[in-house]
Amino acid sequence: MANRHLARSVVLQTLFERDTTHVSEKETQDILARNAEEFGGDDTDRPFMDQLLAGVIAKQKDIDLIIEKAAPDWPLDRIAPVDRNILRIGLYELLFADRAQVPAKVAINEAIELAKTFGGESSGRFVNGVLGAVYKEIGEPGKDEQGKKKVKREELPLEKMGGAIVYAKHDGQYYLALVHDVFGRWTLSKGHIENDPSPEEGVKRVVKEELGLDAAVHDQVGENEYVASHPEKGKVRKHVWFFVAEAPFEPLALKKSGGLDDAKWFRLQDIIDLNFYDDMLPIVTAAVQKLLDQTAPAAR
Repeated sequence: MANRHLARSVVLQTLFERDTTHVSEKETQDILARNAEEFGGDDTDRPFMDQLLAGVIAKQKDIDLIIEKAAPDWPLDRIAPVDRNILRIGLYELLFADRAQVPAKVAINEAIELAKTFGGESSGRFVNGVLGAVYKEIGEPGKDEQGKKKVKREELPLEKMGGAIVYAKHDGQYYLALVHDVFGRWTLSKGHIENDPSPEEGVKRVVKEELGLDAAVHDQVGENEYVASHPEKGKVRKHVWFFVAEAPFEPLALKKSGGLDDAKWFRLQDIIDLNFYDDMLPIVTAAVQKLLDQTAPAAR
């Protein structure tokens, strides 16, 4: 049976050289041929290498956006080239490869092994954290057992975050400002607020930074808490407070970071068909009901 772990290491070396020398795709194929001959051995699956390399290159823009979302504290140019390309291989196999051929846990474990072999001291943990965050985001496909060691939620490190249902009045209608992420979901503007004087001040800053809007933050409409994987800290507990925030109906200036790829204004009646995360639906519903309650007296 062909050694696919060795094949992945050859592709990694090729991607690393491409990343650091900025060669063309044709030259990258020549590099793969050279590396396969030098390091591959007789039992390496060359068609698998060709397919993996072509797939990573074709999906690299999407993959890099996902890395930004899963590791927002680490811009791509600050991630070591080896780790960056291990993540590209791992995320390609996790998200875009045939799951029957490469189960999700195999994709993650193979990437971690590459990180331990070719990366630095903390590379394995970093790669595990990023891929673990994405794995959780896509619903943990193939999960069939719980980890042996269970850590109580309250014992995990806490990160405080604030979010907003941003609305504006325009031509007699309410509009919501929503952001779209690289996983194909519409969601709410949110960010860390640990260093702000209050959750309200933090949310105001987050909306300004992420959407370019000067918002007036009003009532809290909900909160949620979830466990996420951090590339360096491991599992962390994220607690998010959500507020209603009023802003002028102006063009949105999306901050291109954190895995977000779009932002739009939507009329209230148009959001029903949008693809939301399940935990966002109660928050959005509560905010919409609050806006509708504000208009009810005027309609009598």
